[in-house]
Amino acid sequence: MSFSAPADNGKLTIQFNHYVDSHLLELDTVNYTNDVHQAFTVTKFKYYVGNVSLLRKDGTQYQQVSYFLINEEEPLSKQIIWHSIPAGEYTGLSFIIGVDSAHNCTGLQEGALDPINAMFWTWNTGYIFLKLEGKAPASKSPGRIFEYHIGGFREPVNSIRTVRLNFSVPLIITPGADHIIQLKADAAEVLKTPVAIDFSILSSVTDAHNATMIADNYKDMFSIISIN
Repeated sequence: MSFSAPADNGKLTIQFNHYVDSHLLELDTVNYTNDVHQAFTVTKFKYYVGNVSLLRKDGTQYQQVSYFLINEEEPLSKQIIWHSIPAGEYTGLSFIIGVDSAHNCTGLQEGALDPINAMFWTWNTGYIFLKLEGKAPASKSPGRIFEYHIGGFREPVNSIRTVRLNFSVPLIITPGADHIIQLKADAAEVLKTPVAIDFSILSSVTDAHNATMIADNYKDMFSIISIN
């Protein structure tokens, strides 16, 4: 996902790296363990990020208003590339997990928000913000599957969550230079903190019920690996 503009600005790549705890996420093949000691494999992990902003010390920000569907099955989707970052010093990064109310209510859209991406329920209920699917022996669902499809943009079921990551050392964007922010997105956080998910009790969330609880779990799944 790339945006082009004048060459006298800096280039920034934001790379999303998917993990389960300290292990790189591998779909379908690797067994992981949740916080209640239940084994599971992951078959799908995808989510929306939007309103990505670089933050400055003075409280201002640089933002390109766009939405991105980050999908473990599509490696290129895990990069956001900006070719036109104004030179200067930046102290942090922020974005939302989900799709804001304006874009939920806009009607038929294209690109990352195209319903063809299978991240949309109906015009009344809107977009699915995050999908985590897999299999767990403890699940009581047919096929021992689990599926957490999280959405909801209207109170009392508002699952939009804001992420703010402060840089330990400022990012200095210089004209013509390439920079990269490596982010960790920990899928295990969907299943824990503050609520540890037991697959035998809750193996499916596909509507508003329990959605905000899961959203509160995954709102802290992002951290910074490195900045260059």
